[in-house]
Amino acid sequence: MKKRVVSVALAAAMCFSMTACSSSEPAETAAPEAEGAEAAGEEAAAEEGAESTGDPIRVCVVYTGNLGDKSYNDSCNIGAQQAVEDFGIELKSLEGTTAEEWEANLVAACEEGYDLIIGASSNIADYITEHAPNYPDIKFAVIDTTVDLENVESISFAQNQGSFLAGAAAALFTQKTDIPGVNEEHIIGWVGGMDIPVLHDFYVGYEQGAKYVDPDIQILQAFAGSWTDPLKGKELTLAQYEQGADIVMNVASGTGVGVLEAAAEADLYAIGVDLNQDNDQPGHVLTSMVKRVDNACYLVIKSVVDGTFVGGSTQYLSLTEGGVSLTDFSVMKEALGDQFPQDIVDTCNDLAAKIISGEIVVENYEGFGPEA
Repeated sequence: MKKRVVSVALAAAMCFSMTACSSSEPAETAAPEAEGAEAAGEEAAAEEGAESTGDPIRVCVVYTGNLGDKSYNDSCNIGAQQAVEDFGIELKSLEGTTAEEWEANLVAACEEGYDLIIGASSNIADYITEHAPNYPDIKFAVIDTTVDLENVESISFAQNQGSFLAGAAAALFTQKTDIPGVNEEHIIGWVGGMDIPVLHDFYVGYEQGAKYVDPDIQILQAFAGSWTDPLKGKELTLAQYEQGADIVMNVASGTGVGVLEAAAEADLYAIGVDLNQDNDQPGHVLTSMVKRVDNACYLVIKSVVDGTFVGGSTQYLSLTEGGVSLTDFSVMKEALGDQFPQDIVDTCNDLAAKIISGEIVVENYEGFGPEA
């Protein structure tokens, strides 16, 4: 049974971050100022320790994709850059688009002897599992999945819960035929990047949320097979529009840029992911399912700075901790004016409260969830 350690500081930061989920700014919610005098004292002690060695803590983030995706990777980088500003760490980012590059970058980081190596997504998990035991003095972290090793800290998210709300919002929106572009068919879409388990956890929640609202709704699903192919994302999205969908959820990192572009080109609608993407194509993105990868990255770096890193632990960030949420719909409200359907916001807020209270239990894909 894996050890499960949920940091009180992390939970407090995540809860506070719920009020800022509609922003793609760095994780100010996790910064020491927001945590009071105790955290400030911890930071001062950490800085004193760093000064005694004369060397900054060295952190390497290994990405399974490229920065500039306006989504998952950029969110992780926001947290890392905030840590540079707050703690004076030395940061290196290694990008790659193929499995060979991901493994080579991880091994190179290991050989360089970084204090902390962060695998930014579940695609890197197998390589951490293989190589981390060979570097017992290096601390590793993996985001978006779990690796059960003594020198690895794992942070994953209840993306199924956030996606439940996104699916409910999409199912409600596709009924609003008074909004330009919304047809009479109750069909919604979903476009993912790579066909991997964590994306199936997204989809399970999306489907459950949509069918909670409308049991007869039709959901179109497609995978692009890549995180870095916006043209493919656009092609798949346009195809779903042609099949009757008027709103499509993007779960595709850099490929998802094409999903949002398709929404604007077709004069239809999309749902963003990971970061607040509502302003990427204003008036065409109903909301975004925010996943606080920035906070996860920031806080695991902070744990090394503070000396509180716990290898072999797993943190699972749900709606309760503010790890996932929807944005506030404000961009679409401005675009639609009096036509904006406020009942979607009210319903989603009510559903979120029911999930947090346990009245609604969102299903997980096999192998995911707090007990996985």
